[in-house]
Amino acid sequence: MNKTRRLTIVALLSAISFVLMIFPQFPILPGASFLKIDFSIVPVLLGALLLGLKQGYLILILRSVLKLLLNNEGPGDLIGIPMNIVGMAMLITIIVVVMNKKQITKGSFAMGGLLGTVGLTISMVILNYIYAVPLYAIFANFDIKATIGMGQYLLWMVVPFNLIEGLILSTVSALVFFSIRHVLARMHSQLN
Repeated sequence: MNKTRRLTIVALLSAISFVLMIFPQFPILPGASFLKIDFSIVPVLLGALLLGLKQGYLILILRSVLKLLLNNEGPGDLIGIPMNIVGMAMLITIIVVVMNKKQITKGSFAMGGLLGTVGLTISMVILNYIYAVPLYAIFANFDIKATIGMGQYLLWMVVPFNLIEGLILSTVSALVFFSIRHVLARMHSQLN
């Protein structure tokens, strides 16, 4: 029974996360409209806190596969979604590891969110440098090195975007988590 219930929760959170990956979605930096934030990580993080990191990763991967299969927008998604998986996995891993599952407090959530945001930002700088920028130049005919410059792009677009994104996503996740924590605690006790 618990396995069926867990799989149902994973499927439901994956579907919700997929929908949130599509709408709402908006840019947060002027001049970098291709860098967009969405709230799909909120159900992923809730799933990781409720069911564990493995199931959180599963929700993250399932919502990403759904996006690629049902709402693929071309090279941008094919290059961006693997990066999103790595960055969001970094964010949720750090948040979950920093938080004490026995006694989740606003302070531990905030500390996890801050450290997770730093991890997200560092991973995105590295991945943009070695993975995304070269692939966008080849497959999307968008050479950031030639138009903006790699250093300018990383320092003035990637770093601020990911810092803002991480803080927004951590804050929204905390607001949702603390508003429904009693429901999640009840569900957690039924699953274990």
